[in-house]
This record gives sequence, C-alpha cells and structure tokens, in this order.
Amino acid sequence: MKAVYSPQKRATILSSSVATFLVFIKLIIGLASGSVAVLASAIDSLLDMLVSLFNFFAIKKSEEHPDEIYQYGKGKIQAIAAVIEGTAISISGLYIIYVGMMKLIEGSVTTLLGASIVAMLVSIVVTYFLVRYLLKVAKETDNLVIKADALHYKTDLWSNATVLVSLGVVALTGFDWVDALFGIGIGVYIIYSAYEIIVEGIEILLDRALEGDMVAKIGEIISKHPEVTSYHWLRTRTDGTTNFVEFHMVLRPNMLLLEAHRIADEVEDAIKLLDSKKRWVITPHFDPYDDEALNDAHLHDKVSLADKKEAD
Repeated sequence: MKAVYSPQKRATILSSSVATFLVFIKLIIGLASGSVAVLASAIDSLLDMLVSLFNFFAIKKSEEHPDEIYQYGKGKIQAIAAVIEGTAISISGLYIIYVGMMKLIEGSVTTLLGASIVAMLVSIVVTYFLVRYLLKVAKETDNLVIKADALHYKTDLWSNATVLVSLGVVALTGFDWVDALFGIGIGVYIIYSAYEIIVEGIEILLDRALEGDMVAKIGEIISKHPEVTSYHWLRTRTDGTTNFVEFHMVLRPNMLLLEAHRIADEVEDAIKLLDSKKRWVITPHFDPYDDEALNDAHLHDKVSLADKKEAD
C-alpha cells in the first residue's frame, strides 16, 4: 500500500533530498579548492540535511492523535524541533567563523575558482525553487517546523549569493582574504537568523499566549454574543498545531444547562473560524455571576501560601 504523506512531510522529504544533493557538490568543490566560503556553505547544507530529516520525524510525531498518555497531543515536538534547528544553525555559524579566521591567520590560497562559481550558481537556483515551495507549504499549513525550514533555506539563499560574490572578487583581484572575510560574515548572519527560530520555539514551550490581535478577536466574539453578560479569565496558548483557549463566561443564573451549552457551541464555532488551519481546543466555564475578583483573590492567597511554605 502506498504511503500517503501530508504536505508538511512531503516538504521535509524534498528539503532533505535537495540538501543532500548540495552537500556533495559543495563539499567536493570546497575541499578541492580550499575556499572557506564554499566549505562553510557545504557544512551549512550538511546541517540542513540532518535538520530536515529530524523535522520529518518531528512532524510525524506531532501529527499523532492524542492518547491516554499524551492527552493534549504531541504538537510541542514542533517547538522542540525548532529550538534544536536554531541551535544547529548557530553552531554551524560559529564553525564557519572559526574556519574563516584560521584562513586569515594561515593565508591559504583559493583554487578551482571556476568550478566553485558553477557549484554556487547551481546551489542558488536549486535553493531558490526550494524556498518558494517551502514558503507555499508554510503559508498553507502554518506549520512552525516548515516555517523554520523555509527561513533556514532563505538564509542559505542569501549566504550562497554572498559566497558567489566573494568568489568573483577573488577571481578578479586575487585577494584570498576576501573569501575568508565573506565566510566570517556569512557565519555571523547565520547565527543572527537562528535567533528568531529559537525564540519562537521557546515561547511555545513556555505556553506564551496567542498573538494580541487574535486574543482581542476571541474576546470580542465572546462579549458580543447577545446572551453572554460578560467574560473573564481568558487564557490562550498554542503548541504550533493546536490553539488552546479557556475562559469564564457569565450567563443568566436561571438559564438551563442545555441552553448554556448551545451558547458555548455558538461561541466556539465563531472562534474556530478565526484560523481554520489550526485545530482548536476550547474550554468554556459557565458562571451565574462575575466572580473574577473572588477568583483572583483566591489565586493570590494560594500563591502567597506557596511562597510562605517555600520561605519556611
């Protein structure tokens, strides 16, 4: 039976295949020519290949349905993958900077400039079409891992162009130190590009709330329902695939439970329309009156008691 892959999985398979192809080209030319910039690009492509393979398994796990042990699913694996990918990118950037500095110190010469330039031109063309494809999938699925992969290969596109420029300058001027400087510059840029990926992954792991405008829209949907008196304790988070929403809504004290559930269903259906690409887990709580102040006071007392016990 033929395996059926989601768009996210197909994207990681394609990016892994492209990265493998580029590794062989760049590594052979980089080692033969002595170009730090080409070698740096080869190492970056090697990490791309490993990360894309890891992303495939991360997406596979994140798409598994909740079970008795993981009752909220495994969506946060995407965030873990993003942090690992960002860290791997940073390490590759540090290594590239190290190799560039060693070339400046040792003053080694770059050879096979023609072959190196052809290799980088091929890399730029292939990476360009890969980036377009990954951005398309990321837009369609809003998947954090694919967004990270697209950002990674987008930085590769710029770094490959920079390598090409450095090789052209060396070919025209004979100044081999230019290759080393460009390599160091690429390393710095790679580390900078990894920062956004790592931060986004960590924020998801820390249960950061949804974007402010999304939270505002959710609050507006709840408050505008004609049978909802008010709401409080609106809390949101995401695991990258599923958005989680909890809130208390105040209804008439004498309302039937069946009627309250009908109102909750209407509110939930409206919230889910805000982003149809994501799964939603919405947990409403029915209140006969606004007890926000009472709940806040109770929470404050619990925190104070915990702090006191810790101090003791």
